[in-house]
Amino acid sequence: MTRRTDWADHTAPESRTGVAGRGHGGGVDQDGADRYDSRGDSDSFQDGEGRSRGRRRRRGGFGSDGHQDSGSPSSSRAEKSRAEKGEPPTGDPAERARAICLRLLTGTPRTRKQLADALRKREIPDDVAEEVLSRFEEVGLINDSAFADAWVESRHHGRGLARRALARELRTKGVESTLIDEAVGQLDAEQEEATARELVARKLRSTRGLDRDKRLRRLAGMLARKGYAEGMALRVVRQALEEEGEETDDLGYEAF
Repeated sequence: MTRRTDWADHTAPESRTGVAGRGHGGGVDQDGADRYDSRGDSDSFQDGEGRSRGRRRRRGGFGSDGHQDSGSPSSSRAEKSRAEKGEPPTGDPAERARAICLRLLTGTPRTRKQLADALRKREIPDDVAEEVLSRFEEVGLINDSAFADAWVESRHHGRGLARRALARELRTKGVESTLIDEAVGQLDAEQEEATARELVARKLRSTRGLDRDKRLRRLAGMLARKGYAEGMALRVVRQALEEEGEETDDLGYEAF
């Protein structure tokens, strides 16, 4: 087989010059050397016979003027993040605020403060956030009073929390003091003590085998962490221990 050795003979002399300017707008000559086509694309150029060759410029790259395109990676990531969160890509901040609130309210209620914090985190202007949140309150999508009532009902029966602990949690969620007082007022002292007795009865078995004072501290400490007052906690635990035959006459607050 005869090897072709005449490739160079088929290449025009002028096409082998001036290619150094291909990448970023380097010098080119006027008679057949590589030159930019009419689109000004720094990666596309024409040869001496007017044929366009080269790569398409990638989105988000740099133009012939040295400035970055609008499709920068950071902006693309931001748009993708908003899309994944179900938010409008850009534009009217009120539309974004409404979309954010509706998404956060789906499946679980929120307080006005929780939504306001979320809008501030997403850089929604304060005046726009105030307008959107007020409108949501008007139509009943935000109701801090109903939120507080439901929170007390759920957390007391589900976790056994006392009024003091419930009030503390509602304050962290931005509920007003008057609404907190109304919500925790649903629980009277008798109901709170009955729940404390149930908690101690469930925990009592796991303390068997320990000495009396350690049992007392463990059970009373459990009630204290759930917001029960020291006096109630000690009284409930002493009664539970007495029912198991423990002597508690010598116990005082110092053992708690």
